[in-house]
Amino acid sequence: MPKNDSALGTPEAAARTSLTTRILAVNIFALAMLAGGFFYLDSYRSQLIDARLDETATQVRLIAEAYAVTPAEDRPKLLAKFGQVTETRLRIYHYPVPSVAPASIPVQFDSWSISPPTYQLRDPTQEEWQKRVARFLDRTIDVIVGADRPGQYADPDRDTLVAWPLAQQAMKVHGLVTDVERAPDRTPMILAAIDIRNPRGGGDILLSTENQRDIIRIVRAERLRLTVVLLIVVLVSVSLSLFLARTIVRPLRRLALAAHRVRLGRAREVQVPRLPERRDEIGTLARALSDMSMAIRQRIDATEAFAADVTHELKNPLASLRSAVDSLGLVKDPELQKQLIDVIRDDVGRLDRLITDIAEASRVDAELARARFESVDLGIMIEGLLTAREERGRNRDVRVAFARPHRGTAVVFGDGSRLTRVIENLVENAVSFSPPQGLVQVAATRDGDDVVIRVEDEGPGVPPEAREAIFNRFHSDRPEGEQFGRHSGLGLAIAKAIVEGHNGTIMATDRDNAPTGARFVIRLPAWSR
Repeated sequence: MPKNDSALGTPEAAARTSLTTRILAVNIFALAMLAGGFFYLDSYRSQLIDARLDETATQVRLIAEAYAVTPAEDRPKLLAKFGQVTETRLRIYHYPVPSVAPASIPVQFDSWSISPPTYQLRDPTQEEWQKRVARFLDRTIDVIVGADRPGQYADPDRDTLVAWPLAQQAMKVHGLVTDVERAPDRTPMILAAIDIRNPRGGGDILLSTENQRDIIRIVRAERLRLTVVLLIVVLVSVSLSLFLARTIVRPLRRLALAAHRVRLGRAREVQVPRLPERRDEIGTLARALSDMSMAIRQRIDATEAFAADVTHELKNPLASLRSAVDSLGLVKDPELQKQLIDVIRDDVGRLDRLITDIAEASRVDAELARARFESVDLGIMIEGLLTAREERGRNRDVRVAFARPHRGTAVVFGDGSRLTRVIENLVENAVSFSPPQGLVQVAATRDGDDVVIRVEDEGPGVPPEAREAIFNRFHSDRPEGEQFGRHSGLGLAIAKAIVEGHNGTIMATDRDNAPTGARFVIRLPAWSR
């Protein structure tokens, strides 16, 4: 059952989106985290306001202490001077006894009455468009970050104690109270009120108001810097994302298109781009797909050639069989009928051997792919094979000698039954080509990281020009006098397929220091624990 993207750990939603979209999404997510700096600006603004509240509280306490020890006639000048230095507006509300209703207590002194105003509340409707845009951004960001919304500040029409809840609270707690409100143009207003008790009874409420416009300027300046940095990072990130997507997605699309054309099989030679200039994983993938498509093409060509060869090889015995069957009904001579029946029997046997070998050759690759390899001691395996041949009389009048290696020196990792088939084919060929009383020598030795198997005979040998062709399917070059059709020409082809399936090699050479004879050499990787 094929695994879907979810089974492989890829969410279904991501699997439905393109790779370009995913790359952009990942980078935009990182930018969103950078945009979280606006939350930091809100915290920074809150810290500035808290610092100004503490500073104002300290100033108001000092002013109240100075006010308490200053003669009454000098207090207005003192408050006016403090108001100019601290850029605040100072008001005094005198109450003779705490029981007096705040509504009946008017302002006794206002620092702006004898000195110029220390701040100006601006009408937002009269400001230029840049300020309106800035305030719109302030409101938008406040909504996004969930900033606190202080109350709206406005000077009362009738300036009495009851118009200032903060002053009433200071009077109630007999101490200092601070608060933050927002001016019409959204700038912070710092308010502080303190109760200055008179030892002889009654007291004064000192109210300080201050427009901290510079806090907005500082926050906006930091926001502008952050916005510029964010825009630059966005442009760079999006550009790099598009570049990355282009360098990844475009070659992947080319590979996918080529793979699709290979799947459709409409083009005989589909060139899968190898991307030799790429040295990354995509280049590795491209070359792997190209090699895979070439291997598939070669496998298809081999299959088609094999099918054509099978058709050709089957036609000969079938034609002979058809001719013998057709003639059998016309011949009345018992002797000729017996000869025709022998021909039919030989052709049926030949077809049986041919079909058996064809089936073996066609499934050897698939069975090797499913086989469970294990360590195989070739010395023990070959010794058992040759003993069985001797007991069954398979060697006829040919002597077979085996130089058995030390136990454990000729061990490979593979399928023992398949390797037995290889040695069986080579020994059978060597025996069939050997002269009467000839000698076939089999050896298995360790050579570095390989195990080398040699099978030598004293037959006519293999001509140099035929040493590659003998491993082709249905190539049959049999000794003189052998009955036709006893071999299918697939033995060495099967042996080569099995050896290569074990990552080994097989070749035919001349014997050393011998006038005749052939030597088949197999090299297999040695098994190491």
